[in-house]
Amino acid sequence: MTRRKRNKLFQIACRTRVNHDLWLYLKNKVHKYKLHRVRSTEVAYPSSVMLELTNHCNLQCTICPRQYAYGHEMDIGYMPLENAKKIVDELYPCLDSIGLTGLGETFLYPHLEELALYIKSKKKSIVISLSTNANVAGFVENVAKVMPHVDTIQISIDGIDEVYEKIRVGAKFETLKTNLRQIADLAKGWKNVDLMFNMVIAKDNYHQMGQVIEFAHEIGVKCVNFTYLNLASLTDIDVDYYKFYRSSEFESALTEARLMMKKYSSVEVTGLDSRDNVGFDKCPFPWSHFYITWDGWVVPCCAKPFPKLMNFGNVYADGVMPVLNSDKFQQFRKNWMQNKYPRFCEKCHFIDL
Repeated sequence: MTRRKRNKLFQIACRTRVNHDLWLYLKNKVHKYKLHRVRSTEVAYPSSVMLELTNHCNLQCTICPRQYAYGHEMDIGYMPLENAKKIVDELYPCLDSIGLTGLGETFLYPHLEELALYIKSKKKSIVISLSTNANVAGFVENVAKVMPHVDTIQISIDGIDEVYEKIRVGAKFETLKTNLRQIADLAKGWKNVDLMFNMVIAKDNYHQMGQVIEFAHEIGVKCVNFTYLNLASLTDIDVDYYKFYRSSEFESALTEARLMMKKYSSVEVTGLDSRDNVGFDKCPFPWSHFYITWDGWVVPCCAKPFPKLMNFGNVYADGVMPVLNSDKFQQFRKNWMQNKYPRFCEKCHFIDL
């Protein structure tokens, strides 16, 4: 378990109140254990959920599914605040964490501060995470408003200087750097807030993994997560791309990154572990971190959040739990147990990397 997760568990424990909601929470944990023990395809109330507040974005990143065929065909909008609150109302007693994030830029959502406040009013111990490109207009001012109510702000970085700007088309690295210095200063006043970098490793930026760790240390960001590029939604890129992650060039860059990890040990680095043990049955998303799109659809995962391709139902119409335990979703989990992945999951790094 990482330091960040241990700290969050400690925060959850400190904020937990002994009341009826705690009884529901513990009862649900027991139910979840019983379902797991008998290998049921049914799920208990989730401990984590992701709300795609919007899929609007101010950038056109080369590694983002929005820039490929499925993204071009998706509907775009904002989650109505009343619908977001209804989801929270249904799930909050059993939630440990909620991610207010998705395929768009979170800080474009006009009701972000109000929703964060609402979540904390329902249950103070819920850990709220946000993701951002930190290049949106008014970023620092908007972060200052929500920082008292959130626990993790994840910043997508994907490179340094010109490499960053090549991948994150429309962004400026100097803007990112200026914004990060300011929010790092703000975060010093809120001990509950973690700043975290997320870097998607691709052929254009792999050689800068170590530099990103060094940059995190320089700025005062304590956590860096690395993610391998997921090709499931990138329709123009062949699955052979994954062979690069077995190349000597990549291994050399990985060695350099690990040296930086030792040099800057105060920065906690995740995501660089070996991916030798792959398979559909290693994917966690049929069971947790359930993704709800801005228009209410539950989709298989965050890597391919396109309900027109596959969905298990709409929570606005039916509620969250009926959708999570729908026949279609339970069949999806049954296939997971048998390690039989659908065509929808082809090219996913859980399967092909």
